Amino acid sequence: MIKTERLSIRRVCADDWKAIQAIWADAANSVYAKYDKPNDLDDHSVSRRIAKWASFADSDEHIFFAVCHQDKVIGYVVFNKRKVGYEIGYCFHSAYQEKGYARESISVLLDAMKAKGASCILAGTALKNTPSVRLLSYLGFKLTGTEKVSFYKDEAGNGIVFDGGLYKLMLACE
Repeated sequence: MIKTERLSIRRVCADDWKAIQAIWADAANSVYAKYDKPNDLDDHSVSRRIAKWASFADSDEHIFFAVCHQDKVIGYVVFNKRKVGYEIGYCFHSAYQEKGYARESISVLLDAMKAKGASCILAGTALKNTPSVRLLSYLGFKLTGTEKVSFYKDEAGNGIVFDGGLYKLMLACE
């Protein structure tokens, strides 16, 4: 468990599935939803997926953190091991966005990852997802490239393509 001034951060447990389901349902209504892979929102799919996340509680290969405010899960942060370092992902309920919770939690988690020996953190986000781009920039991530990404199809079955940014944060000297 990691504590900040306003938050507690812990590994995801299977019982978090309802809270994460609510976060995903909320995110699906965001103007930025078109830039993320869609999540199945039915109870069975979500509970199974979060149970899988929880099964990695003792792993450093896939690390899933629940970010809690007054014991309520308001978001999550994920680190997945890659060839070079880890890739980060995150999502916070809109009721808790623009209040500094993502910045606060991710900052301390980056410190924890550095203490674990991680030297490089990668991230990807749509270039038009300005809140995410702003957060990554604030945290010290640098844009290292772009890519064309598509998670959705239009009515004709053609991929809806957007520009994604590839970001990198060095936690230790290369």
